[in-house]
Amino acid sequence: MTLHAPHALPELTLPQMLRERSRLTPARIAVRQKDFGIWKPLRWDGYYQRACHFGLGLRALGLPAGGHVGVISENRIEWVLTQMGAGLVGAVTVGVYPTSPSSEVAYVVGHADIEVMVCEDQEQTDKLLEALDQLPRLRKIVVMQTKGLRSFSKEQRAFIATFDEVERAGAASGPSSLVDDVLAQQTLDDVGLMIYTSGSTGKPKGAVISYRNIRGVVPGIVERLGLSIQTSHLSYLPLCHVAEQMLTTFVPVYLGSQVNFGESIRTVQEDLREVAPSMFLGVPRIWEKMHAAINIKLQETGALRRALFHRAWSACQGLAEKSRANWTLTDKALYFVCYWSVFRAAQNFIGLRKVQVALTGAAPIPPDVVRFFRVMGVPLVEVYGLTESTGMVTGHRRDDVLVGTVGVPILGVEHRIGADGELLLRGDMIFVGYYKNPEATAGSIRDGWLHTGDVVREEKGQLRIVDRLKDIMITAGGKNLTPSEIENTMKGSPNIKECIIVAEARKFVGALIQIDYEVVSKWAEARRIPFTHFRSLVEHPQVRELIAADIARGNERLAQVSQIRKFHLLTKELDHDDGEVTATMKVRRSSIYKSYAEEIEALYR
Repeated sequence: MTLHAPHALPELTLPQMLRERSRLTPARIAVRQKDFGIWKPLRWDGYYQRACHFGLGLRALGLPAGGHVGVISENRIEWVLTQMGAGLVGAVTVGVYPTSPSSEVAYVVGHADIEVMVCEDQEQTDKLLEALDQLPRLRKIVVMQTKGLRSFSKEQRAFIATFDEVERAGAASGPSSLVDDVLAQQTLDDVGLMIYTSGSTGKPKGAVISYRNIRGVVPGIVERLGLSIQTSHLSYLPLCHVAEQMLTTFVPVYLGSQVNFGESIRTVQEDLREVAPSMFLGVPRIWEKMHAAINIKLQETGALRRALFHRAWSACQGLAEKSRANWTLTDKALYFVCYWSVFRAAQNFIGLRKVQVALTGAAPIPPDVVRFFRVMGVPLVEVYGLTESTGMVTGHRRDDVLVGTVGVPILGVEHRIGADGELLLRGDMIFVGYYKNPEATAGSIRDGWLHTGDVVREEKGQLRIVDRLKDIMITAGGKNLTPSEIENTMKGSPNIKECIIVAEARKFVGALIQIDYEVVSKWAEARRIPFTHFRSLVEHPQVRELIAADIARGNERLAQVSQIRKFHLLTKELDHDDGEVTATMKVRRSSIYKSYAEEIEALYR
């Protein structure tokens, strides 16, 4: 089933649609979760039933209608059962990043007025217990994995329930009309989710998402990506981020497609090979890591295989942005030979041989990385969206890709470009506002239009994101620079993991560079360069020469005013706990400029 218009979807909220899905396709597999190496399936009727039981269990804990339920966990079936269960009894779900330290967790839980917190394990529970005196509204902690619970004191244990206990309590309540009563009164304008922004420029803000927003974004995603009931997806990016929400909960419930949860974020590569999904979502860092992994594998293999790969890739470069419908017989023959001799093995290595559409979004990606995978036969498309737009609002069509752009708006999205080049959006998917922050809401939504804060320009009918409006820099010579363009050009090298530009009110462009330790360490080992840890590797003169050569190559593709003239190699990896990056690995520029002020000034002495 392919949807071609918003009205093709039922006028139902996400919880109402889950009940309808369990009626329409009860025996189809909705979710599979891998436990101890075994993929355990859950049908749509079982999904709905378990969600009902957990929702009723939450009510038994004293959660009121409209109450807020928090979840802090890696992706697993209990995450979505909590979210759906909360929706079925009229509550609102709030996700918290499992990588966040206790102070960040306490801020979100307190600001969001969370009353019941569902935690994955003892580690996440400890973060809450540390800050319990700051959370007067929190009445109960529910723990998914019970290992380690005996270490809690009697008083702490009284504050904690297990996930199984809550689900059993809901099931034991017997047939209840509560869920049916809630769903009978639920409307599309009710709030279903609160998603906190990553907080790259300050405290995270809680974006309030209604069921109308969710239903409004789904048809466009389905149509643009060509999804169907047969689509399968591996869910591993944080579910407290809107990008994973749209592909793990929004689309599957309305469409009836399948979601797979692996054992851990650390087993994604192995899980991909086992699942072989038809759709895959990766933020730019995931694609950069895959790019690096292939380069590492090439360094480890023989010279003949390495040469064969590079020759095949070079021969097929022209096909990266060429629609398959326009391939000539020569193109088809060339790709056939390269696929069976080289590319098929590379696709198997990363687990994407059967993928029909692959996405990148949430941050800018180096164009060279997109070209690399498209040449290799992975149908990678760039999409764009925000938390405030409930996910994806523009994207490439699979057969119409212009690398470096984010395609065109999806179904149901109105757009226009403001006087300063800012992208403005309107449609059912635009969020309700920021929780307890009317000033920020008024600054974001004006006259019904969402002001995205992103500067765009049209290029061959598609949209190119130039940069964040607030990130555009003006040099001492009065030239406007877009940092992301320079940074992404440099990050096209597998040796460079992060590039942070310094140019505001400066005479020339400087940069802080973080190497990709995995790739550069393999390079050093192959050349018998001695090192013991990250810093000793970075400080080796040959490593500096390697990065200098990469920067010189990148500079050749940039205007003279944008070229990096001096750089400093960071002697440690940027860290979330040090406040240098967000939970989604977005660079916190202001924090880094402050932390490395001395190194930055040294570039300009």
